[in-house]
Amino acid sequence: MSSLGEHDVVVVGSANADLVVQVDRHPAPGETVLGSELAVHPGGKGANQAVAAARLGARVALLGRVGADGHGRLLRESLERDGVNLGHLHDTAAASGIAMIAVGPQGDNSIIVAPGANARLTEGDVLDAAPLLRSAPVVSLQLEIPLPAVLAAARLARRAVLNLSPAVPVPDELLALCDPLVVNEHEAALLLGASGAPDRQARELLARGPRSVVITLGADGAVVADMVAEDGAVHAVPSPRVEAVDTTGAGDAFTGALAWRLAAGEPLARAAAFAARVGAAAVRRAGAQDSYPTMAEVEDL
Repeated sequence: MSSLGEHDVVVVGSANADLVVQVDRHPAPGETVLGSELAVHPGGKGANQAVAAARLGARVALLGRVGADGHGRLLRESLERDGVNLGHLHDTAAASGIAMIAVGPQGDNSIIVAPGANARLTEGDVLDAAPLLRSAPVVSLQLEIPLPAVLAAARLARRAVLNLSPAVPVPDELLALCDPLVVNEHEAALLLGASGAPDRQARELLARGPRSVVITLGADGAVVADMVAEDGAVHAVPSPRVEAVDTTGAGDAFTGALAWRLAAGEPLARAAAFAARVGAAAVRRAGAQDSYPTMAEVEDL
């Protein structure tokens, strides 16, 4: 683990309250279905990644914005319990971000996000935290915050891990700063304009400019591609087989774990293999942060 800075990973990203309902099936357009009692959990891709890494033992700080409301207090309390540094998590004169999540009987989910305070994170906020970002081996980023803030953070990072979710067009400069770019199959297809075999998608994404690429495949693990790999080799990373209860936040658990192992100096394929185990452990319980494993739980897989 690096000793050069106070933190192993700095996460620049969102914090949301997850409003979760279990459904027997997802509604078709125009259809209403009945669901379970509403459950409220701490979430947001940035906060999720921060908690996932911290619960495994990483030293983590989160740069973001929450509302000065009940959901904001919930989010702060959750992050503090896991030891995340909140010195750059700013209270904002806006409602905290909300994610409305419907979870199906197989653990599959559909999500709608209302960004709230997350949309107020600025490039200035990032520049104010420049010493924090420059000191960390890895800065972890997502796209539930404004793109100018993401780009500013990537420019400052010693190594930027970008989970391109939700998938939106991004400038070539940002892609070139990614090491790695992390996407799932759907995000890869949106970025490339077509679906395809994961190994081919990884090579095509690598040709777009990132220094390395990880495509997550859910229960099938992941594939990784690296500019330094001989002949652009793509490596398959398996995932342990588990019974999925709720996949909410599993991708964030993967990315948080990946960022931590990269900060510790592990090669990409080995870091991704560890992250796949963390993601598998996370789907065995309901919720996002509530499901994230400790190191002991990962070692039991």
